[in-house]
Amino acid sequence: MNTFELTFFVWLGSLVAGFLGSLTGLGGGVIIVPLLTLAFHVDIRYAIGASLVSVIATSSGAAAAYVKEGYSNIRVGMFLEVATTFGAITGAMIAVRLPLPAIAIIFGIVLLYSAYMSYYPSKEIHAVEKTGPVAAWLRMDGTYPTPEGLKAYRVQGVPAGFSLMYLAGILSGLLGIGSGAVKVIAMDRAMRLPFKVSTTTSNFMIGVTAAASAGVYLNRGYIDPGLSMPVMLGVLAGSLAGTFVLAKARTPLLRTLFSVVVAALAVEMIVSAFTGRFSH
Repeated sequence: MNTFELTFFVWLGSLVAGFLGSLTGLGGGVIIVPLLTLAFHVDIRYAIGASLVSVIATSSGAAAAYVKEGYSNIRVGMFLEVATTFGAITGAMIAVRLPLPAIAIIFGIVLLYSAYMSYYPSKEIHAVEKTGPVAAWLRMDGTYPTPEGLKAYRVQGVPAGFSLMYLAGILSGLLGIGSGAVKVIAMDRAMRLPFKVSTTTSNFMIGVTAAASAGVYLNRGYIDPGLSMPVMLGVLAGSLAGTFVLAKARTPLLRTLFSVVVAALAVEMIVSAFTGRFSH
């Protein structure tokens, strides 16, 4: 396989990853890293670096649109970004020191959890009537647009959400993914944000989180422009296509398909780690 063919197939795989990730809300990163390592035999740290670049590109465009439409809570996002940024730097520094099989096993476990989250998506949490003390002090309550007009909501559990976001940042820096599954727990379950607000605010934060950890990978030489470019372009195009298809797609069927694919990749990552495939 020559360079052009390799670039094309990497782009094509990234296109599919971005498309599926957009439809399920978990992002293409959960497919990109195992795809590059298992199918194209790319060193897992270079795969993570390329995935982080694609995360930065895809989240930035969508985030601007969500902020303009009034879904994202900027105060919540800016506050939680402190936790995710420090977590991302921590995760990236751990990643460059961990043995490759250990990274692969952790990635496999996270993939299994992501497959579960895709198959059993979070249900809308009932809004709370009282604002938490920290949220009140930081004035985090907000509104978001609905067909009936703007709907107000109150925020709780800021300390718990902040702690979970630090964990989400570590996973993002360590594995090169958006850590959407952990962020859903933090904002939906702990902070009781409406689903549309939590997902759009998470998207607003992902780019900053990925940029923080990408700096560590760039400094260590793990971001290859020749690999990152087709990955970024593929995931970006796939995400945009997924956004248009989402309204007409049979979401339950797609979630099932995505869950099966991700679970299979997870098992393959873990088995490959134990059989010595990631030892070099």
